[in-house]
Amino acid sequence: MIDDQAHVLVAEDDRALRESLEAAIGLDGYRVSFASDGAQAIAAVVETEPDVLVLDVSMPYVDGLSVARTLRARGNRTPILMLTARDTVADRVAGLDAGADDYLVKPFALDELLARLRALLRRTSVVDAEGPVTVGDLVLDAQSRSASRNRRGLALTKTEFDLLELFMHNAGIVLTREVIYERIWGYDFETSSKSLDVHVSYLRRKLEDGGEPRVLRTVRGVGYLLEKS
Repeated sequence: MIDDQAHVLVAEDDRALRESLEAAIGLDGYRVSFASDGAQAIAAVVETEPDVLVLDVSMPYVDGLSVARTLRARGNRTPILMLTARDTVADRVAGLDAGADDYLVKPFALDELLARLRALLRRTSVVDAEGPVTVGDLVLDAQSRSASRNRRGLALTKTEFDLLELFMHNAGIVLTREVIYERIWGYDFETSSKSLDVHVSYLRRKLEDGGEPRVLRTVRGVGYLLEKS
């Protein structure tokens, strides 16, 4: 466990599942609170500032995708683990597109949910004490969680920031998909999924939004490479 004081907010309208999650997450040492619909979830995130949000896609009033979009549009970067009964690639991509950092398909094993929570919290807790990192016209500061290109600030999601940090620390090195999944998500992920490609696509779009040349390259059949200059 990363931090026995970490606060997990669970937004889930199924009472039985809420009770099950409360028992499991609480026993793992976290502080747990709940919201039973999307509107409550948004209000609770603002009011209580949880360390991570477990968010069900299908909820009354405001669904999980809308909650994620609303929070991200407001600049809120709370890590989001999306729960969904929909298991198609399109559904998973929709969750990531809305701003989720990870997703879990129902039914799921509680041990897997806890492992994913630990991974998200571990990524949140890592602070680079070495100061800003510079690669070409890219500058990243892990302590302030800020990044820029050509002095143009980059509005990155948590996962996009973590990916850029990994690429910049390994500039000029081809990182395989397996290595990226393990370093970013922290567990054995299904590397044939499209989640990594979606995140890289959004990161690349933001890196090139000012008309800058492409520096994040796809190495077909292997992974990705951030060019040194």
